[in-house]
Amino acid sequence: MKMRTDARYKIVVPTSIGVRITPENRQPVESARTYMIQSTSAESNVAQISASLGLPAKLLTTFVADNAIATFIKNDLRFRGLDYEGPSIPAGGPWGYRHQFNIADSGYGARGPYVQNERAGEVGRTLNVKDFDLDRIFGEEGATIVHMSGLIAALSPNTSEFCLQIARHAKKSGSLISFDLNHRASFWAGREEELRAAFLEIAGLADILIGNEEDYQLALGIKGPDTGQVDSLESKIAGFKKMILRAHEAFPSVKVFANTLREVVDANNHLWGAILYENGNWHVELPRSITVLDRIGGGDGFVGGLLYAIASEKDPSEWIKFAWATGALATTMLTDYATPVNEAQIRAIYEGNARVQR
Repeated sequence: MKMRTDARYKIVVPTSIGVRITPENRQPVESARTYMIQSTSAESNVAQISASLGLPAKLLTTFVADNAIATFIKNDLRFRGLDYEGPSIPAGGPWGYRHQFNIADSGYGARGPYVQNERAGEVGRTLNVKDFDLDRIFGEEGATIVHMSGLIAALSPNTSEFCLQIARHAKKSGSLISFDLNHRASFWAGREEELRAAFLEIAGLADILIGNEEDYQLALGIKGPDTGQVDSLESKIAGFKKMILRAHEAFPSVKVFANTLREVVDANNHLWGAILYENGNWHVELPRSITVLDRIGGGDGFVGGLLYAIASEKDPSEWIKFAWATGALATTMLTDYATPVNEAQIRAIYEGNARVQR
């Protein structure tokens, strides 16, 4: 794929940033008494892979003004090596704006993870194109890849328009556009027609499209895998390939389609695989066993590794390997995001080499 070489940032993402609190020692939310806190969002998790490996990454977001949680988030993003830009919005009293809280344990064995999002008054819903100089961000500064999530595109009418304008500016400036469909039924309720139109436009501008079978069907109206093709892994993959080819016919400008293949044995053991279609070539990683400390963020790690491999101009045969390994890496960490120390660590994970590194 042709990429912009003069861009200041390798990856730019719009996001609604919040915090996650996680019970220590894999205890359940309802009985835990001590929690770990971190800054989090699906999109910042994606950008983290590039940032950890030395590629400049930037978040476009919004904050609550004069707010301790906002200060914590900013400090944490700096610690994570992520640049950010965005306005600070007055809280407007005790029932006004706030940063979202994600309360989630890690599960253990037969007990699956419990996740509860507290999004009332979420300041990220105010993301407005008027608060950002998109000509400067995408013209003067530039981005090699702009990554958007369907979660942000569907968060509010403001964020839908924000993502549409970002996609249009990114396309005009020569950035690659990555779009993770991330259909969320509760976000779409009562807005189906409006959001379908927005998602179709963004997908039509995208170079990289990510999503599972439900995402393609519900967000884009693409016919899913044939119902008869569910008896085996091989038939499931064959059915998914047919669906991707239908999506490619509908969106011919998309050059890369990707998705994870995951089977949950229990909270600590997953079978982890992936499928990638690029420029007419299929790359498949059949699911293999991984040990899971915390599953949240594994999919984001996969996307982050994929975009890192593309942005750093790896051979296409390497893209799925980096994506698989950084997704697997994310599940070994209590944070929602993976922080690879170098490419050698990623390659060792892909190769199944867990020996001591000295």
